[in-house]
Amino acid sequence: MHATEALESITSIFDPQTTRELLVGMVRVPSFQTDQFEADPQVRAFIAEWVRPRVAQLAAGQARLDAMGNLLWRMGPRDGTSLLLMGYAMTFPPTTMPDPFAGPVLDGGPYGIRGSCVWGRGVCEQKGPLAAMLQAVSLVAAAGVPLRGELLLAVSTAGETGRHDAARHLVEQAGARARLGVVGLGTGNRIGLGNKGRLDIEVLVHGRAAHSSAPWDGVDAIEGARAVMERLELARPTAVHPHLGPATLTKTKIESFPAAPHTVQDLCRIVLDRRLLPGEEPARVLTAIRQAVGEIPRYQVEVKPGALMYPAEVAADCAIARALAAAGQVVLGTTPDVFYSDAALDAGYLNRAGIETLMFGPGDLRFAHTDHEVIALAEVEAAAKILAVLALSVLA
Repeated sequence: MHATEALESITSIFDPQTTRELLVGMVRVPSFQTDQFEADPQVRAFIAEWVRPRVAQLAAGQARLDAMGNLLWRMGPRDGTSLLLMGYAMTFPPTTMPDPFAGPVLDGGPYGIRGSCVWGRGVCEQKGPLAAMLQAVSLVAAAGVPLRGELLLAVSTAGETGRHDAARHLVEQAGARARLGVVGLGTGNRIGLGNKGRLDIEVLVHGRAAHSSAPWDGVDAIEGARAVMERLELARPTAVHPHLGPATLTKTKIESFPAAPHTVQDLCRIVLDRRLLPGEEPARVLTAIRQAVGEIPRYQVEVKPGALMYPAEVAADCAIARALAAAGQVVLGTTPDVFYSDAALDAGYLNRAGIETLMFGPGDLRFAHTDHEVIALAEVEAAAKILAVLALSVLA
């Protein structure tokens, strides 16, 4: 189905009140990150008790929860092409934001937004895009157009965890496999063609404790850590991407042990954040860090890999990018801009799993994690239409 025909098939059934009700309803159910990550009860309850009933109410098809609490909804035959829309339940914590779960509809003027906006934690990162995806699948279902391929909606328990665990479980255990994919995050309805990945690295420097009145009896792990950091300064990555800029290596934490006074420290822990460019392999990056640190006399040094998120990049003329650009053109009257993100996202994993994936969704990330997080309702409405047109043009 051509994108123009797809838009015609949903125009008469699109209801902006549904957009508002979905988004405000989501905001009023807290589902923010805690130290329990994907296992947090409120995140799982948001999916099971709020999202799942709305999917059942708004769309046909099957909606099931997997063992991690992720939701997977699917509609259409599995023997044709397929499209996966992946949204997120978990938001950034409320911190100092006033009334983060009230969900009022406000005049967007004070925030530089034309028309009405919704206030609430997560609206411009996770919940705005998720509302658009829910409305999009409901429009596809209501249009009554026979599909020649499968449409999948995944709602992940992640969103602020910095790892691929939930996405991996959805694909490898729950069967969320597709030919094409869209990760729903706030892009301002631009098409996200690529993003950096991230490898967390832990460096442990072991010395020997002693009383600080006789430091010669010990081996100071802090001094060993200083030597490690000097070597790392000489081994900064040099790779540069034309759109994403340089790969980076950043020290994000340093701590020493034991936590006792007047003691030469016998352990120092350094945490590194290595941002990966498309084409960089994490195993090679880790090997390069180990070689740079090398051996330091009198110390035992360990370099361990931590959480990993893969980088991603798809071509501007790939199938999903062309289809999304065409959908945006008929809905907006202009082709959406493209952009690249420094953030680490699930698109990296999905592309490695064989799902040609990019990022798209309503929301201005200038408001993310702030005390005044808002999103334009018109932007969410447009995203819902674009995603519905995308699905119909690809699958019908």
